Amino acid sequence: MQAALRPQSSESPAPATAEPFFPPQLLARLDKNGPRYTSYPTADRYHGSFGEQDYRLALQQRRATSPAEPLSLYVHIPFCESVCYYCACNKVVTRHHDRAARYLDALSSEIALHVQELGPGVPVSQLHFGGGTPTFLSNEELARLMGDLRGAFRFEPDAEISVEVDPRTATPERLAFLQQLGFNRLSFGVQDFDERVQVAVHRVQSYEDVAALMHSARALGYASVNVDLIYGLPLQTTESFARTIEQVISLRPDRIALYAYAHLPERFKPQRRIQEADLPDRATRVGLLSSAIQGFLGQGYTYIGMDHFALNTDALAIAKQRGELHRNFQGYSTQPDRDLVALGVSAIGRIGDTYSQNAKILDEYYAAIESGKFAVERGLALSPDDLVRREVIMDIMCQGRVDFARIEAKHGLQFGDYFSRELSQVASLAELGLVNLHLGELRVTGLGWYFVRAVAMAFDKYLRSAIPTATYSRII
Repeated sequence: MQAALRPQSSESPAPATAEPFFPPQLLARLDKNGPRYTSYPTADRYHGSFGEQDYRLALQQRRATSPAEPLSLYVHIPFCESVCYYCACNKVVTRHHDRAARYLDALSSEIALHVQELGPGVPVSQLHFGGGTPTFLSNEELARLMGDLRGAFRFEPDAEISVEVDPRTATPERLAFLQQLGFNRLSFGVQDFDERVQVAVHRVQSYEDVAALMHSARALGYASVNVDLIYGLPLQTTESFARTIEQVISLRPDRIALYAYAHLPERFKPQRRIQEADLPDRATRVGLLSSAIQGFLGQGYTYIGMDHFALNTDALAIAKQRGELHRNFQGYSTQPDRDLVALGVSAIGRIGDTYSQNAKILDEYYAAIESGKFAVERGLALSPDDLVRREVIMDIMCQGRVDFARIEAKHGLQFGDYFSRELSQVASLAELGLVNLHLGELRVTGLGWYFVRAVAMAFDKYLRSAIPTATYSRII
């Protein structure tokens, strides 16, 4: 295990320069699984009783009450040419690129269904293409899809338009074309630069190739470039991952997402090709995370929270400083809390006080869309209790602070009475140094920011149910 280091002052909820401090006794206490809280309630709580008609009603209500409010859009492209063994995303592995034609037809129809309910020209402030591999689509297919979206919605001049890029197949010419389509943000899936690790997870790409793409992105003037990394992969060592961290720092991405690998082979078939004996043990995982945090914080990056880092000059780091962070299904964001229209197979969206998810199986998605219906398979209409807990949890996850009086005034409750059980649990976290409880306020400490999921979990009513938490990733 990495040697313990001195934490930042407990009065600050958002350490930007402190090195991590992982006391062994704290790790032993918090060595558990927990939600990532890209939503609350979390997606495993959605149910089939919420369906297509409920989603239509939510869209209609939005049109009636807030038609001019900007939307966020998410488009899921499920296709990949090859499988990465660690992957837990909804994907279709194929080398037959002609399979994209029917999918694009379905997306066009799904977009049109939304225009029918929302009206034409609803403003959009954020668009993200995820997958799968969005760059599986050809230039012509990407142009067609962007044309459909621009024809249906009105993109704001400063809209964030981002796409996930596979460095193994992208070229500088492809990056230039994406920019012509309006994309201004890129995310490169790197995971690890060590060749042994890459072979073990079936994703081989050289540092030199990624560096060339980064150079091209800079030359083209992309507003932000993100790099995704994963710790806890097979054959990773603290030494090998430290080299990867050094290489990533040398590329100077604006943002870095550092995810913990969740090994769930019973749920995700490709993970069965990973040998459990090759996975790092808990002490090594902690060392991987610790060295990464130290490396990034020592080179001008701010620890945003959980998985995210950003250069101190990046808008995400500035939003963190100002207490203006938000969180959605893509992670931390500078965007205000927007409704999210999600398009494509398995995509998850939010409209008003509802969440919805499309069918996860491609044929079922096609059957619904081609019959003129939304493909919503399950979802959730939030109760008043869900709404107040969502606000508290997002305050913890994004600002590291809960103002009891603000929650009381907004929701008409007495915080201490309503959350008496939760505050008792939080008191034990205070004893561990993770939070400070002052009169009328909960504040996450510098140490606690690294365990912020554990703090948020204290307010998650659904974790009291019999549903196991083993489906979540490890907190550390």
